[in-house]
Amino acid sequence: MIDRAEVMTKAIQLRKELGEDSSSPIDIFAVARNIEGLSLVFYPMGDKLSGMCVRNSDKYCTIGINSAMSRGRQRFSLAHEFYHMRFDDTMVSLCGKKIGDGKQIEKEADIFASYFLMPNDELTKKTTVFLEKSSDKKLDIDDIIRIEQYFGVSHQATILRLKENRVLSQSEVDNYLQMSVKNRAKALGYSGDLYEPLPTDKRYGTFGSYIEQADLLFQRDLISEGKYESLLLEAFRSDLVYGDDEGGDIID
Repeated sequence: MIDRAEVMTKAIQLRKELGEDSSSPIDIFAVARNIEGLSLVFYPMGDKLSGMCVRNSDKYCTIGINSAMSRGRQRFSLAHEFYHMRFDDTMVSLCGKKIGDGKQIEKEADIFASYFLMPNDELTKKTTVFLEKSSDKKLDIDDIIRIEQYFGVSHQATILRLKENRVLSQSEVDNYLQMSVKNRAKALGYSGDLYEPLPTDKRYGTFGSYIEQADLLFQRDLISEGKYESLLLEAFRSDLVYGDDEGGDIID
């Protein structure tokens, strides 16, 4: 039996450890890139895996994210892997495509990800506002889109969490999960980015500790320039080897 209260407490605990408050939407990719010892790798992993976590030691960890999935799902997968990074002693864990599936530790990580990205008090506050405005005291698809856009979470993860909070019935869940929402989100004034994968030329990349450590080795003359560039290319960072075509910095 999963203790949801305990998992929710862990989500709040980690948010605070990472310098975030307990309620606001979180830029999880920016947070990840500032975690000491964490290497974040984006790579298209096919249609069965959404992410993976490899704990090299107590100090170093590598998290892989399936960049072929929607950005909303990538955010959820990263939060899921945060659970393995911080609260799981397993050295290697793989996150499947379906939320709420797999072994108990995977289900706990999914629940953790939901609470980490959508803190319960803030989600309740949001849903209460929409329910009070509704004539039938039910959420419609526009309300759900506004919620998932606010928290930056995939449509599936939002629907399942609203079901858990007893805001949606099973029939409503079945109905809303079948809906394609990207165009409706655009009609409401949002971009469609949350529902799309990264562009093809942006689906490979490594950030964080790996890049920092490679640079440190080079700066200390512990590896040659050729070896340094080889490490960067292996990490899909040709932009650091050959530069990019985006022009110089703009200082406002």
